[in-house]
Amino acid sequence: MLCACSSEPTAPPNIVFIFTDDQAPWALGASGYAHAQTPHIDRLFHGGAYLVNAFTTTPVCSPSRASLMASRYGTELGITEWINPRREPDMGLDPAVVTWPEVLQQNGYRTGLVGKWHLGVPDQFHPSRTGFDYFMGFRTGGTTPSNPTLEKDGETREFEGLTADILTDHAIEFLEAASPDDKEKPFLLSLHFRAPHARWLPVADEDWAPFESLDPTLPHPDYPNLDTERIKRMTREYLASVKSVDRNVGRILSALEEGGHREDTIIIFTSDHGYSMGHNGIWHKGNGHWVLTQAPPATENIPEGQRPNMYDHSIRVPTAVYWPGTIQAGSRVTQTVSNLDWYPTILAMAGADLPEGELIRGRDFLPILQGQSPDWDNDFYAQYSTHHQSHTHMRMYRTAEWKLIRDFLNEGRDELYNLADDPGETTNLIASEDAAVETVVSRLDGKILEAMRETNDPVIELALARVHQIAAE
Repeated sequence: MLCACSSEPTAPPNIVFIFTDDQAPWALGASGYAHAQTPHIDRLFHGGAYLVNAFTTTPVCSPSRASLMASRYGTELGITEWINPRREPDMGLDPAVVTWPEVLQQNGYRTGLVGKWHLGVPDQFHPSRTGFDYFMGFRTGGTTPSNPTLEKDGETREFEGLTADILTDHAIEFLEAASPDDKEKPFLLSLHFRAPHARWLPVADEDWAPFESLDPTLPHPDYPNLDTERIKRMTREYLASVKSVDRNVGRILSALEEGGHREDTIIIFTSDHGYSMGHNGIWHKGNGHWVLTQAPPATENIPEGQRPNMYDHSIRVPTAVYWPGTIQAGSRVTQTVSNLDWYPTILAMAGADLPEGELIRGRDFLPILQGQSPDWDNDFYAQYSTHHQSHTHMRMYRTAEWKLIRDFLNEGRDELYNLADDPGETTNLIASEDAAVETVVSRLDGKILEAMRETNDPVIELALARVHQIAAE
């Protein structure tokens, strides 16, 4: 499966890292979802490696992005929930943490970030302090889909037009704007789209037209009290926003082609987390919302209408790696990888060493992309402590067959799914008295506690008390 195996030294590859916001793993033509119109994104998935079991450690913006940049869990970085600058004005990714863009920068890469940051608003957390030579975008968690207020060259001002198009304009400008001294340097472009984060409209007429009259098929149409019309309307708008991303991915591909960089550039496509649209009766991500005509009642820590979750639709991310001459077109990677793994993998792609003294949780999956078969543990641990819309301490352990979710702050919110028989996670088996199921729960409880100890999780004592209580009942 490996192509172009020359022993002669080669120049480091350029890297374009395309990162969408709130993109569901199903919202792709390549996934088989009939309603999606993503021909340009699909070219990456079909022309390279499609990683069908790629996950994020936390299914919400800021901790997912922090884990991507630092290869550590959100609890280790002090970022366990999306950063709300009104409530947490001094929170951000510690610039003392050495990120992988910083390592690439130190290895001669020209680095640029265009789009969403969401890892701290104050200047001390600015992307330029974390490995990027160039930044154009927004430091907060969101902006409008049109006429956004963005920062460029240190100035913040309103830009006129559609946000997805504007960000792409400036990403292409970065690709084309190398100074004479930088012409021979490899580049890293991180393009962090705002879309398809809500609010989804407006989009360009050509992006809206295919969905304006669409009657979409719903994933769980028989879910009790499902607000069918609302889901259909949101699905139309969401898919139009996804199409706006796709059209602009096409523009990036054209710019690389015109600049002579299609063959010497790795293109990575992924998202910060997944998304539900009527799946299991909810919409949104890990801090999900019920989309029902009658929602379950509120509890002490979960307001009415909220459904914090660790469903696969929230933690799985659409992911592809396109690298001509190295990754065989049409590759399908089934091993489990996470956003922690990008750090060592991208540095391996660039031929750069891991920084000394930095804690790196992720694993280099480049050998898998190259068609090799290394020993690989496909188990996956994730965490999410919500503290804005709801208050939870969710910890999750997933194998190929089972998933256990514990909420160590809220009794009655634990979940167990047999993924082999129930990939849609529709039947919670946590109350099962079957001895074989109880054995699975005990084993996965042990795995969760082991991961919490290893990462010095701040709620480990709470978790130990709960697990001991459960075992005694």
